[in-house]
Formats: sequence, structure tokens, C-alpha cells
Amino acid sequence: MRKHLALSVIASTLLMAGGDIAPVEPVVAVQETEVDYGEVFGQFRTFYVDRTYLGGIENNRNTLATGGYIGYKSPDFNGFTATVAAYGVYGFDMHDEDLDGGGSASYDPSLTGRDGENYVFIGQAYLNYAFGNTNIKVGRQRLDTPLAGADDARMLPNLFEAAVLTNTDIEDTTLTLAHITRETTGTFSNIYDDGYGLGIISGYGAGTTLAQSGDFVNMGTVALGYNDFNNDGSIDNKTDGVTVGAVIYKGFDGLTLQAWDYYAHDILNAVYLQADYGWKCLLNENVKMNASAQYIGQSDVGGSLAGNVDSDYWGVKLGASSGALSGYVAYSQTGESGDSNFMNGGIITPWGGMPAFTQAMVTRHQFFADTDSWKIAAAYNFNELLDADVKASVYYTEFDVGENSSAYAAGLKATEPGFDIQYQATKDLNLRFRGNFPNKFGYKNDVPFDWDEYRLIVNYNF
Repeated sequence: MRKHLALSVIASTLLMAGGDIAPVEPVVAVQETEVDYGEVFGQFRTFYVDRTYLGGIENNRNTLATGGYIGYKSPDFNGFTATVAAYGVYGFDMHDEDLDGGGSASYDPSLTGRDGENYVFIGQAYLNYAFGNTNIKVGRQRLDTPLAGADDARMLPNLFEAAVLTNTDIEDTTLTLAHITRETTGTFSNIYDDGYGLGIISGYGAGTTLAQSGDFVNMGTVALGYNDFNNDGSIDNKTDGVTVGAVIYKGFDGLTLQAWDYYAHDILNAVYLQADYGWKCLLNENVKMNASAQYIGQSDVGGSLAGNVDSDYWGVKLGASSGALSGYVAYSQTGESGDSNFMNGGIITPWGGMPAFTQAMVTRHQFFADTDSWKIAAAYNFNELLDADVKASVYYTEFDVGENSSAYAAGLKATEPGFDIQYQATKDLNLRFRGNFPNKFGYKNDVPFDWDEYRLIVNYNF
């Protein structure tokens, strides 16, 4: 009875309130969760090159190719990620003869695979583990170090099989320890099929033809091929790879110091040192100055498969920038030539690393023995003038190659002027026009030769 009376009182009260009380809707909490599916990345590249030779060689060759790479990086799982990327290139038939002819004078070989073929391969496949200030990466990967690097100058870069550990526990210091076992050389390596005549001082070894078209080859074989440089009857140049240690220090204001050591088992030990310093000009604080110095020292180790190695190189660079304008001058010198080294005392760089301040777009004679080289370059950013992201640069290089250096360019004073114009059309799309014009690059049929070369490049990154 009391229960019914209480309900009646409540109902009467609500009616007297005029029935203006809105019904209460239940509140449902919705939680949106982002699902990490990983990341797709890559680059599409289209490249056209046209080169006309004069002198010891007289012909014109040109090639158009497209390709690039596409990859996938997995989501992070307790510090672990996995990455895989496929690389490929397709060259267009532009002449009466087939591109697969390889040796055709009409096609430039630097944009396609061995013998001019198209190919696809897995270029990156690695596991990465990050914990604290330490990172470990193991597997197929791209490297960009002073004496072993991608050298991404044409369609596809050099790639490596390696284990790389980096650590930044020490303030302002990066420590690197790596071991590299195998390499596949990029399309640029087709230029250096002569091996140790020119290639081995330009970033490509005597065995570079064995490591093209996506084939990963032992680091010793890439460097020396099947040649018997130490005259002991052994041509099996497989080695235990290249062990690398490095320290990069940025603890001083404006100064960066780096030291690298490359121990190529049974071939050579190479030390690379570099210092870079930047400051405001004392006469005009709107001008930023920069100065750099570098050194390479090499000596044979273990089985000395490359024969006696005892060579050194040093270079310096001074630059300045103000607003949209920048420029620099550089000078380098290699040690005297010797008769016990198959490179006559030149710097051996068979794995794509090319850190020299005085290298040109194509000419890399600064590593020949007993060679003095210098370079001057300037760049201007047209952003404000054109209301577009356009940058242009010009350069001039000169290489005075020693008389007793490698026969490829011995005694020549090679020069190379050139230009580079880039337009960043969007955040991801880059258009590039380049040209280089070497004079007395080398000998062919005992006659020096020159060329004029133009390149059109389209890169789309995603």
C-alpha cells in the first residue's frame, strides 16, 4: 500500500512540473584506436642520358630508362621492425639494335643491368632492433659511408649485405660498428667494366661485372675479381668481408670530427678522417663560412691479395654562403706513385665510397697516384626571384695526373666543367637537368678523348 502511494506521489509531481523534463539518454564512450599497418615507401625514377665522344672515341650514345624501388616497413613490435624493398629498371629500345646487345655504341650502359638487360631483385631485406640509444640493423641494406656507399648516380644504387650497430649513449658522439660481407653494384658500375684500369679508383672494383644486375657478391671478389694481384698463384679472392668502426663527434660549437677505419680482410686497411668547421664571417655576420679537411691512408693487411698497398690522400675545402648564394674552392693531393702496387700508389676505392672534395660529376681522377686536383663551385637558390624552389650550380675541376700513375690517364691534365639545375615541383617530385664536359679524360688508342653529356632526371618519392 505504501509502495503504491509513493509511486502515485512521484507521478503527480512530474505532471505538475508540466512534463518539461527531457528523457535522459545513456552516454556511450567511443574509443578510436589507430591500427599501425606499417609503412609503404619508395622512389620512381625516370632517367635520360646523352653523351657525345670526341678524340680517341667518336660516337654518340643515349639511353632512356625508368624504374626505382618500392618497399614495406613493418609496425614496431617491442623495438623490432622488418623492411623489404624490391628494386628494378626498364630500359627503352631507342635504336635499331636491341638494348640487350650490351656492347652497342648507341646505348649508354649506365642506366640498365649487365649487358643492357632489364631486371628486378630484392635489394633491401633487413631486421632492425632499436633499444635506448642503440640501433642494430642486419641484412640487405643501403649504406652511405665514406669508403663504402650507395653512389646513387644513375638509375639504381649499390646495396650491401651487412650488420650495422650504432650507439649515441655518449653525449654528442655517434659510434658505429659494422661488418659488410657482400655487395651488388648499381647501374653506374657498367661504366667501369674495365675494372682496375679506372674503376678501382672511382668506386668500382676489378670484379664489378660479377656483382651487377642484383647479384650480391663477396666483398673481396667485388674488389679484385679473379685477378692474381699479389702474384702467388691464388685467384680465389673471397675474403671475410670488411669490418668498419667509426666515431663522429659534435661536442664543439660549429665543429664536426669523424674517424673511420675499414679493415678489408686480407686486402687492405683504410683510415678516413674528416673535420668540418662553420662560423660567421668576422667582416660580415651575414656571411657564413665553412672549412673542411680530409685524409685517407691505406696499407695492405693479411694475405695482401691486392699486393703491396701503401698510399695516402689529403684534401681541403673552403666555402662561404650569403642568402641564396654559396660556393667553395677545394684542393687535394695523392702520394707519389710506386712500382710495387698494381695501382702505382693510388687510392683503392672498390665499394662505391666517394668522399673526395675535388671529385667532379664524372671525373674522379683525384685518387690516381701523384695527382694534384682542384675544384671551384658555386650555387644559387632562385626561390625568391622565381617564387619556385629552383636551385642551380656550376663547377670547374682540374686533375694534374702524375706521369707514373695508372696508364689510363698518366701525364694528362684532365678538366671537367659542368652544371646542375634542380626544380622541386612538389614535396615529393624533383626535376633535374645536369651537364658535364670532360676534356682529356683518358686515353683510347693512345689518343686522349673528351665528351659532352646531358642528363634529364625525374624523381618521385613516397
